[in-house]
Amino acid sequence: MQKKNIFKKMVGAALLLCVTIGAVGCAKASDNKVQAQTKKLVVGTCADYPPYEFHKSINGKDEIVGFDIEIAKAIAKDMGMELEIKDMKFEGLLPALTTGKVDMILAGMTPTEERKQSVDFSKLYYTSKQGVIIRKSDAAKLNSIEALKSSAAGVQKSSIQEKLVKENIGAVNVKGLGKISDLVLELKNSKVDYVVMEAPVAESYVRNNPDLMLAQVNVSLEDGEGSAIAVKKGNPEMLNKINNTIDKLIQNGTITEFVKSANEMVEN
Repeated sequence: MQKKNIFKKMVGAALLLCVTIGAVGCAKASDNKVQAQTKKLVVGTCADYPPYEFHKSINGKDEIVGFDIEIAKAIAKDMGMELEIKDMKFEGLLPALTTGKVDMILAGMTPTEERKQSVDFSKLYYTSKQGVIIRKSDAAKLNSIEALKSSAAGVQKSSIQEKLVKENIGAVNVKGLGKISDLVLELKNSKVDYVVMEAPVAESYVRNNPDLMLAQVNVSLEDGEGSAIAVKKGNPEMLNKINNTIDKLIQNGTITEFVKSANEMVEN
């Protein structure tokens, strides 16, 4: 009888040990899963904005490329993280960031005072002016702010250009779409008379559309011009790491090389 009790106790102890080891194993597996998740850097962008970010077929495979993407790669490398790019409409980027669907936004975004109320921004990594694309047939007609004011404008939704067209130019007839590529198509089909976007992007579309040109009109932003990286509020550690990478890329001339290579990809 005593031997039976001893045997039962030994079996019970062995089972308890197995359960304990299994629990520890599960905990380690769970920890490893969390660590694997935290090693992924999810970047939100709107890939219709060459040379910042755009789709290109490389070796028969559709890829998102551009100098913003190269900057994202450099940041992920410096952080020791795997990069994941999420392509979405521009107006969906800030909501995606604030709800945690992406870790940062790299999309040629200007750090306006309004945007700073909901997200934090890095240092500026690139500065450019604004460009106005028109049909070549309208060159003599659309050559002043007054002419733009009375014509149909096309802008990307939730962009600073939307505010520029409505407030600075004073246009009444404004059409907003989620994708720049769709706006250019609207322009070519005479659904709008001009489209406002950052100058490098405008130049890229003009190069690839011989029926379009840059209007000889200067438009500027009250909020200033330049692109920065957006991150969720209250994350100074990530912001510092991003700024350190930006400083390095600017100081060693790498961003200039990124822009040059991206422009070459647009042309080829």
